[in-house]
Amino acid sequence: MSDEGSRVPTEDIRRFVAQAARQEQFLDVVSGEEARARFHRHLDLTPRGEEMVGLADALGRVLARDVVAGVDVPGFDRSVVDGFALRAADTSGATEDAPVLLRLNDEVLAAGHPPLLTVEPGTATVIATGGMMPRGADAVVMVEHTEPVEGEPVEGESTAGESSLSIALSKAATPGAFVAAAGSDIGRGEVVLRRGQALTSREIGVLAAIGLAEAAVFRRPRVAILSTGDELVPPGQPIRPGAVYDSNAAILAAAVAELGCEPVPLGISADDDDTLDQRVAQGLACDALLLSGGTSKGAGDRSHKVVAQLKDPGIVAHGVALKPGKPLCLAVTAGKPVVVLPGFPTSAMFTFHSFVAPVLRALAGLPPATAEAVSATLPVRVGSERGRTEYVMVSLVHGAGPGGEGDLAAYPLSKGSGAVTAFSHADGFLAIDAQAEAVEAGTPVSVQLLGRAVAPAELIVVGSQCLGLNAVLGRLIAEGLTVKALNVGSMGGLAAARRGECDVAPIHLMDPATDFYNTPFLTPGLELVAGYRRMQGIVFRPGDPRFEGKTAEAALAGVAGQADCILINRNAGSGTRILTDRLLGGLRPTGYWTQAKSHNAVAVAVGQGRADWGVAISSAATLYGLGFLPLREEHYDFVIPSVRRDRPAVQRFIAVIESAEVGEALRGMGFSR
Repeated sequence: MSDEGSRVPTEDIRRFVAQAARQEQFLDVVSGEEARARFHRHLDLTPRGEEMVGLADALGRVLARDVVAGVDVPGFDRSVVDGFALRAADTSGATEDAPVLLRLNDEVLAAGHPPLLTVEPGTATVIATGGMMPRGADAVVMVEHTEPVEGEPVEGESTAGESSLSIALSKAATPGAFVAAAGSDIGRGEVVLRRGQALTSREIGVLAAIGLAEAAVFRRPRVAILSTGDELVPPGQPIRPGAVYDSNAAILAAAVAELGCEPVPLGISADDDDTLDQRVAQGLACDALLLSGGTSKGAGDRSHKVVAQLKDPGIVAHGVALKPGKPLCLAVTAGKPVVVLPGFPTSAMFTFHSFVAPVLRALAGLPPATAEAVSATLPVRVGSERGRTEYVMVSLVHGAGPGGEGDLAAYPLSKGSGAVTAFSHADGFLAIDAQAEAVEAGTPVSVQLLGRAVAPAELIVVGSQCLGLNAVLGRLIAEGLTVKALNVGSMGGLAAARRGECDVAPIHLMDPATDFYNTPFLTPGLELVAGYRRMQGIVFRPGDPRFEGKTAEAALAGVAGQADCILINRNAGSGTRILTDRLLGGLRPTGYWTQAKSHNAVAVAVGQGRADWGVAISSAATLYGLGFLPLREEHYDFVIPSVRRDRPAVQRFIAVIESAEVGEALRGMGFSR
């Protein structure tokens, strides 16, 4: 660092290291159950009062009282078809060969108009759907079962002042036919909606049907949301080196609203005690306060120290034996929850749903959420850390079976607690016991679903990730196809195809013995669909004399022994790693064991100077403005289990891959056929 004024004093560094070594924030790490019990012990978990709202504002609100109908619905006997109101006894014996004639009364009963005439024996009255049944009538016949008859009325009936129009009825009616009786839907005095029900369009319709213009609902708890950290930048603003966009505030605000509460954004606070004090005081005017970040033992973390000043009782747990979520800080003051969530998005959301959501549901008057679990098999080994219960986000796919709907396989989403997308991509999570060091592949597991049933996608894609593939899948999704794509690398995709857990496995594996791509790895029951070609090469920062203007082989020979020339490698099992290992032979340059899980991650590391070179595809180099030394063109193809080849979604995928339109789009992205 060239600017002396920007250096941190040595004494400050020593002070931070000593503090971190003592881990003073985590002197009492407790289990999740104990932390939850302490938290609830001091909370007031009753709803935050009630208010009256009009029906236009009632959607999503929670009823504060039972709703009792003050009227019958319908409020009168009414016809449910267009036809004729009559006495059922007068239709006895009516057939097509021997129809019954009934004289029509001089009245037409439209909806909303009460009847004036009584239906006497041998007569009928025209009635529309929704019309009020007249006195004397006990049934309705559909107009389709009648024919109009001009002429004299039924013999013996008076015709003075009467119409001579009659109907011939070809089908007998039973009492009550096509009549909705008063109170048959809702009876006066009936409880139609219960306290604690969330109002959807259906419930609002019920309220309107019994004549209510407003409803008593629980007041929405106001939940203050404060993000903390010098590194945070609001979305929409330019990003600076070392900074990240504040995604937690947006995620938490939406999650709070989903629970029937009102989010109150307090913005971003720098890691400054005075600013934090002011924002926390502002947040305590609400019913709950959520902070994200600043709860751990890192440099600049201040939130837990500000919250530690709260009383009655203040902090009840700081440090929970969970992964993700150990830094969670739970506090209560004056019966209000104050929670400092971890800064990393996955940790923040997991602890929010585990510890905060149940509390907010109670404050909003909602009943506890019901958790649904499904049985699955873990297809890969998952390591764990002793001492903490670990929760692993997983995506579920159906294994081999009729129509691809066999037993479920739970694929771990290999994204850390800092990932923003883990919750959006996950179907659920599984728990690994605190004393377990790993869960082996093939182990049956129980997966708790994240609020929704598992709806199998029409197309399951498991394997290597590529920008070209993303474009192809985007076209299929735009056509209405449901797609689930799991990026587990070429070897992981090949294994999934062999187990029958996917429709398509994108791979780019070179066989060192034959120098061929992909086909040597096929086993019985697997087919290969040709995809496209990608140029692999060495990426580097433009202007680096160790690489600029050289061939890949010459550059590698020049830097192989330079300790200060750092490689960023790819993960084991990826096609690029196989190519890199072949390129290096037995060499293990500096950085060899540092693994990136995508071409983009390699490019970012090189572009930011954390590494000097790596192997990636040319499109990644172009995307990040890096230099590129070609190595070889690789084949990016698709393995398909034979039993799934004829599935409509798979056939559509093949047709799109082979289309001229997609071929042109791939060429525009730097790929070839």
